[in-house]
Amino acid sequence: MIWHWIGLAAFSLTLLPAGLALLTGRIPNRLQARLAPARPRGWALLALWAAAPLNTVPRLADTPSAITLAATATAGAVAVAGCALAAAATLRAAKAAP
Repeated sequence: MIWHWIGLAAFSLTLLPAGLALLTGRIPNRLQARLAPARPRGWALLALWAAAPLNTVPRLADTPSAITLAATATAGAVAVAGCALAAAATLRAAKAAP
């Protein structure tokens, strides 16, 4: 049970601020060229962050296994959607650049 809390805290301390910073465009000038599509990457990081609470909270609440399984499947779908969004944004930016 302690590992769930540690994982949730770690994801909340790393991915949440980074995702919000990218989403709002508050990134250092020297990183703007490397993080060209900043807003989609921010959404992708927030989707990956959302997978952690979706997977952890039902386990911590000791819900029935069917609800835990459904939440884990939803977390996986959200994570895959976030990765697909980041990949699509990167490909779109690569095609637009000469």
